[in-house]
Parts: sequence; structure tokens; C-alpha cells
Amino acid sequence: MSVTAERPTLAVWKFASCDGCQLEVLSLADRLLTLTERIDVAFFLEASGSRAEGPYDLSLVEGSVTTPDDARRIREIRAQSKTLVTIGACATSGGIQALRNFADIDAFTSIVYARPDYIDTLAKSTGIADHVTVDFELRGCPISITQLTEVVTAFLDGRRPSVAPSSVCGECKRRGTVCVMVAHGTPCLGPITQAGCGALCPAYDRGCYGCFGPAETANAASLMDWWGDVLGVDAGSRVRMLRTFNANAPEFRDESRRQDEQVDHDTP
Repeated sequence: MSVTAERPTLAVWKFASCDGCQLEVLSLADRLLTLTERIDVAFFLEASGSRAEGPYDLSLVEGSVTTPDDARRIREIRAQSKTLVTIGACATSGGIQALRNFADIDAFTSIVYARPDYIDTLAKSTGIADHVTVDFELRGCPISITQLTEVVTAFLDGRRPSVAPSSVCGECKRRGTVCVMVAHGTPCLGPITQAGCGALCPAYDRGCYGCFGPAETANAASLMDWWGDVLGVDAGSRVRMLRTFNANAPEFRDESRRQDEQVDHDTP
């Protein structure tokens, strides 16, 4: 990957994650080739071993901060990046690995590793914004290719990305999908989840799993109470639904803790 001085430079970084969002960047295919006519990919180890030195005009960061080395490295990346965008649930809210935030990390490491004393890790898995200033967060597990294209194009055009903060319910209405909760009594996180997936799961008569994290002004408490009172979903199941890809997102995290307090009351 050669770098042309006249064009802005792009770097893509990985922290604790499954690489799924970086693969989505590669899935841009023809659109990525078109974008590279306007921007130089200077650092992207998932795509090439070439490493151009910073500073970088735009950095896309995947993954959560889980070790002291991660915390140090993200500060270095921030210092080299004029604009920093986090991509995916891991980078924006700690990812599935943030389930450790609700447990004893020392107990986990002692069970998993033969020599836990060799493990140098933080007590919590957190999003990038917990450590450095982030210019824009792109949600999803994985991210939407359409939204990613919009973010990079907006950067090149010098404007704010147009990514709707509305909920999945709006996407259901736009594609004419009947509400699975109202019609079938299926638990669904759509009312409190940010749009971006195109309401994929409800289109196949499944409830939303909250892949894109909490929507703007999400009322998680109201929805969880409705699940319990109307749909008969027990507190343990409500906790598990909130603790998936975006378990450490404040709206999901705080409500899951409130529901956790009700688990014993729901147990016969």
C-alpha cells in the first residue's frame, strides 16, 4: 500500500475483538477500491503487512481495552490520529468480553489458565472512549457496511456522518415487518436498540438481540418491566438478553443490574 502525500491517510487498528468489523471493512470490496482513490490506506494489518508511519488523518479502531498494554497503545494511537472513529460493539461498549465486568476476573483466570500469574489483564473490558477522546462511534456487531461507507465519505467531505440514532422499530416499519412482540409475544430489544441492521431478525420472526447497542433515549427499564409483566419473561432471561454484545453500554449495563436484583425474587 503506497501512500500519496496529497491524499489523507487511513489506519485501521485492532484491540480485543473477533476481527469481524475489520472483515466488514474488507467486505466493502468495490466501494473500498473507490474510496482508495480519495484516501491512502497507510496501516491495516488485516489487509496488508505494509506499515506506513503516522500521523494518520483517520483511524478506525476495532476492539475493547482489556490489558494495561491496550490502555497504553490506544493513547499512542490517539496521539497519532487527527480523527479517531471506533467501529463495532467491542470498541464502543467493551463487547462480549465485557461480561467479565459482572464477575470476579481473578476467579475467571484461575479457572481458565494453568498459570494465571502470567496473565496481565485489567479488571474490566471497556470501550475506547473510556480511555481517549473519540470523534465518532459506529455501533454494531458487526458494523453496517452502508454506515461505514457513510462515515468514511463524510470524513472525506468534511461533514458530520449521517447515521440515524433511531431504533430498530423504525426499520421494521419501513420494511413493513409486523411487530413480533405485539403479534406473537416474542421478546424483542428493538424498541431500545439503535437502527443499522435493517431489522434483520424481526424480518424472520425473531426478536432483536440488541447488536447495535442502545438507541438514543432508550427506556430499558420500561421495556424490561413490560417483558416481565406482559410477556412473562423471568428476570434471569431479561438479564441474559441485556448482557450480550453491548453488555457494558450504560443503558443496558445499569438495567441488567437492576434486573439482576430481581432474579432471586423470581426463583420459586
